[in-house]
Amino acid sequence: MANRQTTKHRILDAAERLFAERGFSETSLRLITGKAEVNLASVNYHFGSKKELIQAVLARYLDRFMPAVDAAFIELDKKPDLSLQDVFEAMVQPMLDLDDLRSHGTAIFLQLLGRGYIESQGHLRWFVTTHYGDVLNRVTALVHKAAPHLPQVEVFWRLHFTLGTVVFTMSSFDALSDIARADFQQENDIESVIRRIIPYMAAGVAAPAPNLQHSLIEEVS
Repeated sequence: MANRQTTKHRILDAAERLFAERGFSETSLRLITGKAEVNLASVNYHFGSKKELIQAVLARYLDRFMPAVDAAFIELDKKPDLSLQDVFEAMVQPMLDLDDLRSHGTAIFLQLLGRGYIESQGHLRWFVTTHYGDVLNRVTALVHKAAPHLPQVEVFWRLHFTLGTVVFTMSSFDALSDIARADFQQENDIESVIRRIIPYMAAGVAAPAPNLQHSLIEEVS
């Protein structure tokens, strides 16, 4: 049993590093088994398929992150004067705590999240909504509560704009940090960038909804 557990973790660790570095599509099972020093039968035995392996890699982080975020959201929902900054800040500590899960866990998780978002891994959307749908619904409800002037469809779009902002920023973290160091003599880490991006996201989500009536009329005509 101990050997099986060790083999499973070796596969997960190797897959995680390769997925973060190369992306899901560009990482073959052959690369993973070579790095983990196992045979293909081991991957099939423990996970069944590459899609299920990708889900298992994300689940190691999501199983820690999502319950912590959900607990923070439940407490936040009791707050009468809720702001969008409150909603986004509630996610910061659970995200930073992923470093306790493994070294550089926060950065790795955000890289993996970005890979899934950019590469349009449809099965990941199904996996996340199936296993963590209650948390996703709660954040949508809190955003709507903090910004009641926004219709539900606008909340949908703005949360995706927000995710896109995070994905781009974190996927470019090293390059942006180098520029900030060279041009502004500023040192940054993951936490400083996350905290810097929160006011920007909160202001963007809170902006008045656009008037799309004219463009929609043009499309119909």
